[in-house]
Order: sequence, then C-alpha cells, then structure tokens
Amino acid sequence: MEMQWWIWLVFGVALVLLELVMPTFFILWFGIGAVLVALVALAAPSLPLDMQVLLWVLFSSVTTFLWFKVFRRKQPDTRWTADSVIGEVGLLTASVSPFQKGRVRFQKPILGNEEWVCVADSDIAAGARVRLSAIEGNIARVVPA
Repeated sequence: MEMQWWIWLVFGVALVLLELVMPTFFILWFGIGAVLVALVALAAPSLPLDMQVLLWVLFSSVTTFLWFKVFRRKQPDTRWTADSVIGEVGLLTASVSPFQKGRVRFQKPILGNEEWVCVADSDIAAGARVRLSAIEGNIARVVPA
C-alpha cells in the first residue's frame, strides 16, 4: 500500500491543531514528525509505508528529545526555604503578645502566603512594622523592626 505525502501533511496539521485544543505540549512533536515525513515522502515518492511509519516514529522521538533536553530553557529554581525569608519586614494587622497570637501581612508572599498567624516574645501593637525571625510550622515568629 502506498501512502501519499499529502496524507502525512494533513495528519501532521491535524495533530498540531489538536495540540491547540488540548494543550498537553506533547502531541505537537508527533505533528511535526508527520509533517517531516510528508516532506520526505514528497521528495521520495516510492518510499514504502513501513519506512514512512518508522520515519514518523524516529522524527517524533528526535523532536521530543531535542525539545526536552536541548532547546527548552531550564526553569530557575524558585523553591523557597524558611531560612531564605528570615528578616523580611511585615505589618501587624492584629496585635500580638507572648500569650496571644496576632496576624502579620507581608508585602510579597512568604512561602506562598501574604498573611501569617504570628507570635512574639513581647507586646507589639497592631500597625507596627515587624521583622520575621523564624517560621515554626505554620506560625511566624516576629520581632519589632
């Protein structure tokens, strides 16, 4: 059975369009592989079907490998640790004392939260600026800034 080059082209374009509908960012490489097979089949019209399918698998694998290992930019490591945020300054929204928990709001999110339940070793009134001295579980320990 001889498969025409334009069938590969239609198949490849359909896969690329399917990627637009289902953004998995994986189907795209099979579509590009099919378009490349269409170009090869156009240049060599007597290429048997099993060789075309083998080329499609090869091109799809190579494009997938090239994207994930070579061309894709490495994402910066944006994981935060508790030690990296010590010293951040926030604003108390509820007063805090040694025996009463308060709330502190930070200008930028600290470990994913802008507002934290906080504790302190001394009385600090609401509206005061405080500095983060430690994170103990899900509670921030603060000191006056």
